[in-house]
Parts: sequence; C-alpha cells; structure tokens
Amino acid sequence: MFSGIVEEIGTVLTVSGSLQGKRFRLGAQLVTSDLKRGDSVSVAGTCLTSVLEDKHWFEVEVGMETLRKTKLGDLSPGDKVNLERALRVSDRLGGHLVSGHVDTLAKVLSIKKEGITNIITFALDDIYRPYFIEKGSVAIDGVSLTVFSCQNENGFTFSVMLIPHTLAVTTLGRLHVGDKVNIEIDVIAKYAANWMQPHASRTLRSGLDLAVLSEHGYT
Repeated sequence: MFSGIVEEIGTVLTVSGSLQGKRFRLGAQLVTSDLKRGDSVSVAGTCLTSVLEDKHWFEVEVGMETLRKTKLGDLSPGDKVNLERALRVSDRLGGHLVSGHVDTLAKVLSIKKEGITNIITFALDDIYRPYFIEKGSVAIDGVSLTVFSCQNENGFTFSVMLIPHTLAVTTLGRLHVGDKVNIEIDVIAKYAANWMQPHASRTLRSGLDLAVLSEHGYT
C-alpha cells in the first residue's frame, strides 16, 4: 500500500526481455537506502517487487498483464519514473490510499498554464466516468491528486491542477500533449460503485431514502 506521495524520480537504466515479460534496472538514491529483496516499490504508480538491489539501483520483473494494463511496456533506458516505497503502519498518510494496481491508461489532452499552476486535462474511456467526482482522488503515474473538474462533452475527460512543487518533484512536470499515464481509481469509489450497481435502478426510481438505507443495515 502507498500514499501517492512520490519520494524521488528514478531513471530507467536497462530493459531486458520481451512482450512475454520484462526486467527493468532502475537508478535511484533514496528508495534504495533500505530496500530489501521482496520489498514493494511503486514504479510510475505500479506496485512491483524488488528482485535485486544495490546502493544506486534496483531491479524489478514485469509480467504480461502489467505490460498490457500500464505504460511500463513503453519505457526505454533514460526514461524517468516516479518512485515510492511501501507505507509503514506508522507513516503519515499525506495523499490517499493507493494500492499500486493500475486500472487503465489515460491520454494527456491539454496542458494549460493558470497563474503558478498547470491544469492538465486527460481523456479517459467512458466506462470510468462513474468513479470520478470533483474534489475526489485519483493516482496518476503514482501521484496522489485531487480531481479539479470533470467534463462529459465529446467523451469523458477530467482535469487536475498541479502546483510548482508537484511539477518539480514528479514526472508530471515532463508531460506533453498525447502522452499516456497510468491511472489508479480511488479504491473507495470502486467499492461504492460496486455496491450501488445492483441497487441503482431502485435508487433512481424511489430515491435514496431511510427505507433503502435501513434495508442494507444503516441505522
């Protein structure tokens, strides 16, 4: 489990393997300070396991499913990735609960400067629309962010507003229009949508009232 607070930007040093699976060596300074074999690290928002580590790098193995669902399969030596070690129970939760299980990819639609911030808008498949609300949470390439706005015209899009600090200490400051990013939906939104789905037709007909809540254990 992670918080979405990036600890450092790592560098892809080597890539080996094929579409059947790949092995990455990632250059880092901070996350390797206490990294042990089998520890979890969020790499661009993807929870991976360290299989070999040194003072200035560590290696991870990536299977086919992860290569299909994330942008890791497109990484090349020299590319930058956000890195975060797994949370300790005693750690502050500065972002939100992030599992490192990427749901899908989004594409950068536009980048707009507004004062000191950048507003970045992403295009996403319509099936993910129910999981997004303004001021809700989303993890983008492993960065915990607040949804600034949602738009439903000509397909679903959502925007985030990034301060200079976030742009400087994560890879989001390097994004360009057309780039792909890893998206992890807020786990609370997933559970809420899963619970609501079988009851949606009744709720839409009669509204969410005390009877509906009582029937499902709320008092």
